[in-house]
Amino acid sequence: MASRDIYEHGFDESSGRTIAADTCPECSGRLDTDGGEITCRECGIVLESCRLDRRGPRLVSEDDTSKARTGAPLTNTRHDRGLSTEIGYKRDGNGNTLSGKKQRQLNRLRREHTRARWRSKAERNLATGLSEIARIASDLELADSLREQASSLFRTAQDNGLLIGRSIESIAAASVYAICRLNETTRTLAEVAAVTPVDLECVENGYRTLNTELELPVPPQSPIAFIPSIADEFELPAQVEQRARAFAARAHDDGVSSGTHPAGFAAACLAVAASSMADPPTQLALADAADVAAATVRNHRERVMAFLAADE
Repeated sequence: MASRDIYEHGFDESSGRTIAADTCPECSGRLDTDGGEITCRECGIVLESCRLDRRGPRLVSEDDTSKARTGAPLTNTRHDRGLSTEIGYKRDGNGNTLSGKKQRQLNRLRREHTRARWRSKAERNLATGLSEIARIASDLELADSLREQASSLFRTAQDNGLLIGRSIESIAAASVYAICRLNETTRTLAEVAAVTPVDLECVENGYRTLNTELELPVPPQSPIAFIPSIADEFELPAQVEQRARAFAARAHDDGVSSGTHPAGFAAACLAVAASSMADPPTQLALADAADVAAATVRNHRERVMAFLAADE
């Protein structure tokens, strides 16, 4: 019996019907159907491999030629939202090696494609800024969602003309720092500026511009968020970190930490909490870890000790 005779009645898994023929044409064994694949129980031969597409119907009408599901999703991390064409080098789409003549042709096509990639200087600046954001996010080990939001913020800044008179790198770094602040991700200006080609002052100026012109809903930073990273640098015991958290929380609730440098205040809370240790870290070491001056830690430490004494 020919194998095509099995499919005279067909098989429709969605309706629950089984095939009319139930014997294998090779060994006369029983046939099983699983997910649109027809196999023999005895010899294991696959008679039909037709996996069903369970992703749902395509939302395409006869009058509308647009497709609701085609290709990769759009992303703000690319200047063209991910719709650009990439020309390969030595292999085709099937993995076969291209000939020398074909490679030279692709090199010429790639050169012309690169020249026509940007339609204007603004689009070229956008591509440069998004590439810088991707590099900063990678160096800071930020999530892809934060990189997406930073790219959207950079687009908004460019649309509002905030790049005029400012470097692209500074606005890109400021966008990353602003998104970290908006999502309450602990990153300081110094950490962001350390992985950028511009200095701290440019990043700070760019962030101030974004915050003022775009009216970003940036919440105030809490010293509690900086305590774990500073404590990890000195491998302080968990009890010390918990006491420092408690001090910072009480000071934050009473408004004692208002107007202070959050990282410096966190270092001061750790200095007070670690004072009972046999070998506590020095104020200078804590200041270096918090990227503040030693006088800042000393002044905040006195404020914390005075607050705790008055609270008792």
